[in-house]
Amino acid sequence: MGGGQSQETNPFGPDGWTPDRLGSLAGKTYVITGTTTGCGYEAAKLLLSKGAQVLMLNRSAERSGQVMEKYRKEIGPDVQVSAITMDLAVLSSVREAAKAVLAQVPKIDALICNAAIAQVSTQKLTVDGFESQLGVNHFAHFLLCGLLYERVEKSNGRIVVVGSNGYNMGLRKMNFDDLNFDRGYQDFPVYCQSKLAQMIFGYELQRRVRAAGKNLQVQVCHPGASRTELAKDDDVSCMMQTMLTLFSPLGQSAEHGSWPEVMCATEDNLLPETYYGPTQRMEMVGPVGKCKLEPHALDAEAAKKLWTISEEKTGLKWSP
Repeated sequence: MGGGQSQETNPFGPDGWTPDRLGSLAGKTYVITGTTTGCGYEAAKLLLSKGAQVLMLNRSAERSGQVMEKYRKEIGPDVQVSAITMDLAVLSSVREAAKAVLAQVPKIDALICNAAIAQVSTQKLTVDGFESQLGVNHFAHFLLCGLLYERVEKSNGRIVVVGSNGYNMGLRKMNFDDLNFDRGYQDFPVYCQSKLAQMIFGYELQRRVRAAGKNLQVQVCHPGASRTELAKDDDVSCMMQTMLTLFSPLGQSAEHGSWPEVMCATEDNLLPETYYGPTQRMEMVGPVGKCKLEPHALDAEAAKKLWTISEEKTGLKWSP
């Protein structure tokens, strides 16, 4: 997975990036997918605690309501939090949610693509015909980014793609001939494929934005081995359960796992073609900083092909 960097070379100092670097975020607006549990919940909580406005995009309206009530109790009754219901497994739901976002918030300082599903034990297709992990993790976020791009750009804002070190496992290349894995479906490699797709997209969007000279940043990060509910599901395979058992002693809290995405949404002077996250123990835990980025995530030809396919699959042709 790459060795990352030593503490001595961390651009944020030996302790890495921490929330202590955050000042007031009053007047800032952040849109985040997947905030009812885990890193998304903690990222939203941290941003809200600094005075930001947070708009959550979650599948369950009931759970969104419960989370908002928790934030009001823990942070304060006047916390600026709201929610729009969106199911990333349904592209029509993503389109409707994007319309609602544009109607509700006049600016977006950062769109954080945090939500994900993982390790679906048997092949399942979304209503739009995509393998579920690729559909939810990549295609839906591609569509959401495209629909909200102009609002983020006009706000001089950011798009944050939350990837995974899984991009460096599995095939380590896009399986363009069989994106749904109709042949030889295996849950964990397919999850890795979906995260690689997200990261290839993130770096391609970054290149396109920079080439167009637009006032928008794109950053890619990962949470490390964080204790979240990502894989707490009846569909989780024995392989994934074994991995969780093996790595749980090396893991970190969801709160710590949220720091890379909050950093990418707020910190100045971040670099292009850089991968941010925990930097120790195979980049599973430790100070947040720059991690090793393998070249297959920056494959420009694969990125162009994936972009074209993503436009075809989502029905949205867009470019910075």
